[in-house]
Amino acid sequence: MHESGNDGGSPVESGVSGIGVDRPAVPGGAEREFLSLERELTVFLRRARASQGEMAREVHPDLESAAYGLLVRLEECGRQRATELAAYIGVGKATMSRQLRALEELGLVAREPDPADGRAWLVHLTEEGRGRVGSVREARRARYVRQLAHWDQNEVAELARLLHQLNRGMEK
Repeated sequence: MHESGNDGGSPVESGVSGIGVDRPAVPGGAEREFLSLERELTVFLRRARASQGEMAREVHPDLESAAYGLLVRLEECGRQRATELAAYIGVGKATMSRQLRALEELGLVAREPDPADGRAWLVHLTEEGRGRVGSVREARRARYVRQLAHWDQNEVAELARLLHQLNRGMEK
């Protein structure tokens, strides 16, 4: 079954505007491609949110879905200040504090004074957090390998490269 962002399953014709909606001009008349991109990203993001919730519950049954990304970031980058995590995830200081407090209560992260600035704290995964996140990420990687086994490795690399390029462009 293919989900569609336009509920009809068929491409939306180029040049058709919604009632009362002004659309910016698309260079080179590529509106159809951008509508297709929007539709596929909508499906992808919907599935990614569901998957993130599943992975969060695998790490810990009480873990909020949104906090899973924080754990992955800490696993990849090591100790970080809460302000760095908030900026990377794109949330405010209060939201980050609440999420980190919940992760601490679950025993997944800990804080320690920042040696470079005694007023600041560094957040890091506990051994428990590292083990749980590592096993969930390994299981997810194995699922990707199974699901994309029929893809050429160059296609997988190209998809990763394009997603990285998209993410970098959206940071600006």
